[in-house]
Amino acid sequence: MNETSDLIVVGAGIVGLAHAYVAARRGLSVTVVERDHRCVGASIRNFGFITVSGQPAGDTWRRARISRDVWAELAPQARIPIEHRGLWLLARRPRAAAVLQAFMDTDMADGNVLYDAPDAAALAPMLRTEGAAAAMYSPHELRVESRLAIPQLAAWLADRHGVRFLYGEAVLDIDTPRVRTARRELFAERVVLCPGTELNGVGQPALAPHGLKLTRLQMLRVRPEPGFMLNTAVMGDLSLVRYGGYAALPESAALLAQLQDEEADSLAAGIHLIAVQSADGTLVVGDSHHSFATPEPYADESVDRLILRHLRETLDLAQCEVVSRWTGVYPTGAAADCVIEAPDAATRVVVVTSGTGASTAFGIAQEIFDDW
Repeated sequence: MNETSDLIVVGAGIVGLAHAYVAARRGLSVTVVERDHRCVGASIRNFGFITVSGQPAGDTWRRARISRDVWAELAPQARIPIEHRGLWLLARRPRAAAVLQAFMDTDMADGNVLYDAPDAAALAPMLRTEGAAAAMYSPHELRVESRLAIPQLAAWLADRHGVRFLYGEAVLDIDTPRVRTARRELFAERVVLCPGTELNGVGQPALAPHGLKLTRLQMLRVRPEPGFMLNTAVMGDLSLVRYGGYAALPESAALLAQLQDEEADSLAAGIHLIAVQSADGTLVVGDSHHSFATPEPYADESVDRLILRHLRETLDLAQCEVVSRWTGVYPTGAAADCVIEAPDAATRVVVVTSGTGASTAFGIAQEIFDDW
């Protein structure tokens, strides 16, 4: 078997798959090595929500715009369904509405529309707009079902672009052009290491200066009443003090002060609401954020109750049955939303440190190969 290719990608999460896609599109032969027998990490334990509005200004927002366009192009080719499009952000508090108004005055709000509560109620009847101050609609977002989209993307890369996947092989050493796994030696002119949460493996020397930790989140899948339709993603007030594109605005300081008084438990748990809908009608809902060197494996029921309360306050749900719960883990702690290290001219180490892999990975990969 030929153990030589133009590029070796270590890691088959969305960051690794994005690099494999960009490289294959540029005519490179690609081998992807993944320690697990299938992708089971952060790339499938999320909303599948490609988020643009609210991403921090600069690199992250720019990469999200690029990634959104790549998803829109490749999804139909790879037979990955787009479950729904767009985002409603419901501002219950006047101070939250002030943050949205300030955001609307930025270049990042191009194409977005800010509505008062009665107009939002007419356009989005699934929102609980009674007593709300305003709602912003963003047309930019896409939603895929991550647990299905990631394996489908990998299968399409193998079938359509000839990407070779080696699953169930841990990478023990990288000395480009040589990569040694637990089973074999591979060779490539270039190597991209996308270790995800494996911060203490072969990428540790490059990542150590960044002091990364791991953030554990809690998420749920709930079944609403039959016929409930959520044709966009939904967020709420807490998102405005967590997402950098909103939180960096001066107006967010007053909202944060109010939330610290009214929602101290939710802020302490790192909660902000995101709700999306799957093809079977269930809703994926979350999430919380707790930072650890090594995450606790146990979820906290009180955190789930808080998330569900925010869901009921935001959506007009007659019933809400929890059908599954899970935790996810992703790297955090860097000054930027992404760490890109170059141990040598032929090797890159790439870690998304903000939970925005689905939203930014294709943009990151394009930058890396443009620079290369």
